[in-house]
Amino acid sequence: MNFQSWNQKKYFFLLLIMSVITLTACSSTRQNSIPFQGVQANSNEKEKTFHIVCTTYPQYDWVQQILGENTSNVKVTYLLKSGVDIHSYQPSAEDMIAISDCDLLIYVGGESEEWLKKALKNSRNQEQKVISMMEVLGDRVWEEELVEGMQEDPNEQKSSEIEYDEHIWLSLKNAERICQEISQALKELDTENQENYQKNTENYQKQLQQLEKSYQELSDTTKQKVLLFADRFPFRYLIEDYGWKYYAAFAGCSAETEASFETIAFLSEKVEEYNLPVVYRIETSDDSIAKTVINSTKKKNQTILVLDSLQAVTEKEIEEGISYLSVMEQNLELLKQGLKE
Repeated sequence: MNFQSWNQKKYFFLLLIMSVITLTACSSTRQNSIPFQGVQANSNEKEKTFHIVCTTYPQYDWVQQILGENTSNVKVTYLLKSGVDIHSYQPSAEDMIAISDCDLLIYVGGESEEWLKKALKNSRNQEQKVISMMEVLGDRVWEEELVEGMQEDPNEQKSSEIEYDEHIWLSLKNAERICQEISQALKELDTENQENYQKNTENYQKQLQQLEKSYQELSDTTKQKVLLFADRFPFRYLIEDYGWKYYAAFAGCSAETEASFETIAFLSEKVEEYNLPVVYRIETSDDSIAKTVINSTKKKNQTILVLDSLQAVTEKEIEEGISYLSVMEQNLELLKQGLKE
């Protein structure tokens, strides 16, 4: 090998080494400036997002109160936001997928949500947490009942199985217990924000307890303890807390909308017997039955008031600022008019 040939080979190897160094440097620069497939340049992991699904409004609002302002990593879906109530709701395919994939599902747990069993059997999230509010309450869940004068639903199938009243959220005492269960689930799901959730829960529980105290004061200070509904009656959990008596046209889950002559006559007689100043209905009905009851009394001067059962809260109402507490506070003021001496 001559000297010139050796120099040429040395020059070639030198170029090759410099090329490798240059390529390595460029490669390192690209990796630091453009993360690959969403991997961040720093060592911090991407914030995990949690998905919560609530079938009805009350628990949706309770979740929001417990989350507080810390919602950047939590998505909360409210299924009945169109305003349809739990008794007639039909889930869409999108709803079923949301239920199957979510990290936490909170539902009522009554007969109206039997369809949920199928979705839960096919759940794709094996670590999913599920809260049935009726299971949480245990022996505080009441059976459906027919009180004196109440019109039976002819379409209701007779069954040996016990049917339970699903309107559990209308008891502030129930709300306290369920909120505690929701808080525990959130703290287990999102451990980094446990302290915030605990603080928010304690603050909200104080508000619930203060309002419950106001309801108790009303019950303690009034001698008149009878309510009359010319409508369905979903408020059994509320009246059971305070020992009030009620008469109504239909049971809380009844599909009936037309009252018979006998039902009208019975209710109007009770208005006169107890000298009731108010005839109530719920937010999803109209005044027709109440007006007929009032027109069947001698005085015909009773007031029609609307108690909100929180069964059909719409997305628009949420945007306008409705909340569980605001509705229950409003109901208290309306009850004061009906229970006054």
